[in-house]
Amino acid sequence: MNASLRLSLTSLRAHRRRFAGTFLAVFLGVAFLAGTLVMGDTLRASFGSMFGEATGGTDAVVRGADAITTPGQAQGVRQPVDISLVKSIEKVPGVAAAAPDIQGAGQLVGADGQPVGGQGPPTVAGNWITDTRLNPYRIAEGRAPAKPGEVVVNRGAAKKGGLKIGDTTTLRTPDPVEVTVVGLATFGGQDGMAQVTFTGMTRADAEKYLTARPGQAASILVRAAPGVSRQELVGRLAPHLPKGVEAITGQQSARENTDMISSQFLTVFTTFLLVFSGVALLVATFSIHNTFAIVVAQRTRENALLRALGASRRQVTAAALAEACAVALAASLTGLAGGVGIAAGLQALFPAIGFPFPDGDLVIKALSMTLPLVVGIVVCLGSALLPALRAGRTAPLAALRETAVDASGASRLRALAGTVLAALALAATIAGVLVSPSVSLAGLGAVLALVAFVVLGPVAATTAVRLLGGPLDRLRGVTGALARRNALRSPRRTAATASALMIGVAVVSLFTVFGASLKATMDQTVSRSFAGDVAVSSRSFGAGGSGLSPRLAPALQRLPEVDTAVGLGRGVAKVDGRGGRALTVTDPAALARTFDLGTVTGSLRDLGADGIALTRTEADRQHLHPGDTVRLTFTDGSTRNFTVRAVYGRSELAGDYVITRSAWAPHRTQDSDTLIAVTFRHGVSADAGKAAVRKVAARYGNPSVQTRDEYAQSSAGGIDMMLTLVYALLALAVVIALLGIANTLTLALHERTRELGLLRAVGQTRAQLRSMVRWESVLVAAFGTVGGLGLGAFLGWVLVKASDGASDTAFAFSLPPARLAVVALVGLTAGALAGLRPARRAARLDVLKAIATE
Repeated sequence: MNASLRLSLTSLRAHRRRFAGTFLAVFLGVAFLAGTLVMGDTLRASFGSMFGEATGGTDAVVRGADAITTPGQAQGVRQPVDISLVKSIEKVPGVAAAAPDIQGAGQLVGADGQPVGGQGPPTVAGNWITDTRLNPYRIAEGRAPAKPGEVVVNRGAAKKGGLKIGDTTTLRTPDPVEVTVVGLATFGGQDGMAQVTFTGMTRADAEKYLTARPGQAASILVRAAPGVSRQELVGRLAPHLPKGVEAITGQQSARENTDMISSQFLTVFTTFLLVFSGVALLVATFSIHNTFAIVVAQRTRENALLRALGASRRQVTAAALAEACAVALAASLTGLAGGVGIAAGLQALFPAIGFPFPDGDLVIKALSMTLPLVVGIVVCLGSALLPALRAGRTAPLAALRETAVDASGASRLRALAGTVLAALALAATIAGVLVSPSVSLAGLGAVLALVAFVVLGPVAATTAVRLLGGPLDRLRGVTGALARRNALRSPRRTAATASALMIGVAVVSLFTVFGASLKATMDQTVSRSFAGDVAVSSRSFGAGGSGLSPRLAPALQRLPEVDTAVGLGRGVAKVDGRGGRALTVTDPAALARTFDLGTVTGSLRDLGADGIALTRTEADRQHLHPGDTVRLTFTDGSTRNFTVRAVYGRSELAGDYVITRSAWAPHRTQDSDTLIAVTFRHGVSADAGKAAVRKVAARYGNPSVQTRDEYAQSSAGGIDMMLTLVYALLALAVVIALLGIANTLTLALHERTRELGLLRAVGQTRAQLRSMVRWESVLVAAFGTVGGLGLGAFLGWVLVKASDGASDTAFAFSLPPARLAVVALVGLTAGALAGLRPARRAARLDVLKAIATE
């Protein structure tokens, strides 16, 4: 074993340039993985520290015991607490102070007239708590609000909106309220809680604008007297609280807030990055395997001589694996340092692009360092295992052979295995997306399809390169023909080299197709369901924004240009105790005139204050028919029976459950609409109607007024943002694939040194030699790109159909030819770039030395 190790280290020192591509591939994959893990740990620790510091003076929180959570929400809606409970709490022994915490949606308008924040994170308004230990915010400049209309704004929101102390602006609650900024605040020492904006009002203003009725608060914050622990305080409070109200420690509340941030954003964020780390490492696997396979093939005579001199198979295999281990260890350790650098860079970058994450030192946990190190070593050793075993099987007589013939392209066993895998993939996919919708079956089919592509690669390489390289014979003459024949020499090598790029292109194509399908689905949904002329909507998305004023739809209805204006509000309730469901609060009769609800059974006009309408899907799921009764439990704790008076077919924009505003009014919290659909009277032009609507909407916070097509396009706007991020992250996989192509070409040219010298000797110019190498690189890249496009389009179809089967929304499959053409162009350009350096090195060869090479 010692002899094998010495041999490996000597070989590495002598041929270290051969492993440069492998080193970089492992380094990039490990660095990205380590950076993601360190960044996730840092953000969790920073948010935990920030919440802990901000709520350090709050010993207990009194709140509604039950939360109603709808699907897709991490934090539910709780029953409000009666503010009169504060006086009872203050009399409990061990309580030093108590204050109501009133919170609701409130979006500031900046100095430029545009809303501040709301692009995902919430925009919050609440009462300014005068007890400095109970208030998580601290006055940094100015003073606390003392009169109606005065507010304190977190400093981050003020900076983003260009607001300063003394400025007058609008706060959407969602009704527009004119406010004056009298103070700027910090949260836990930061300018704000990430991108969440906060506006602090007087208690009277908060009750007036943020609650359904005065005397209610989201919770009551309690501070303990000296010598009373938090847990002891909670125990003393419990007997004095009414039914449906609970007390928890401030520490538990802070932990819940941290967990909410973690589940809603950090987990999704880190998982998203980890997926791309996995793609990068998968691409690196092919590049690493190819490098070691070529190196082992080039050392056939050397390994055979070792065997002839007495080396065992085990020693030769161990020597090859020792080289791989040395490269893996060096690259992975360097990658760990690179990962810490990436995390530090992201920590500095995010605030610069509008994501002011909490400050704090990088948190480097043992797992975040150990896992990438182990993954890097395992990936490298696993990729080198087969070449190492092949090296150990080298026969001593192979020292007498000149070259070995690669017959992998003609392997019947490979062709049979690949065909069987492809058939299984097709069968699993069809069963998973068409026969009986199953995400797991569809996923299995997708994985089998990827494996089938890799197995069939060498078999398909010969035919594919001949077809793709056919035009080169006519366009580039002898140079093109030589490039094509060089790519055909080793189908296994060509396929392995192209596979790295194929996977990168396949993932890019997958997301491109899925993104285009989502946009087509949104367009189809709006076109099919929305029968209005214009849509009035909030300019925010996610949890941000304050919605639309419920008074805007009636104001638009009074316009002479408008036939119907219907607002869609949102509520939440438990249905028959089965969990939270989102309710659409609207005028059902007007809803039917502006939205296509499909076939309606029953009457939408007769819902009244005790009727409900639901989709056919929900009705079938719960075995309900018109005339049946359902029990709704609201956030205020009350339970009422509703009669099913209508069942309708479609739910894309209308939602699954519809009740009237009169039915929702007794249970509402802060009322708002999410969308207003407007239809014009006969003879009113689109421009005239839109101008009239926009004029009235300007008085209610200036929401967005769009035609049906514009609304569909803006609703899908976030998809383009997602694709841009995906493309940026996948650039890493493409870079690793480029390194693989360049490294393979360099090693292949090294073993063809004598041949290149002979070509130069018989008249080939340096320019022709460079062109030959570059076109060989382009052919390999073309094979990988075409395969990646086909695989990506197939996987995109699988994902769309699987999503269609798992959702009530009818997904539309769409292939975007222009975007896929750009992906193909990028793949071919990548091949051309990868061949530049090997081509230059080949052209600089000394002719006589090259001819004399063994």
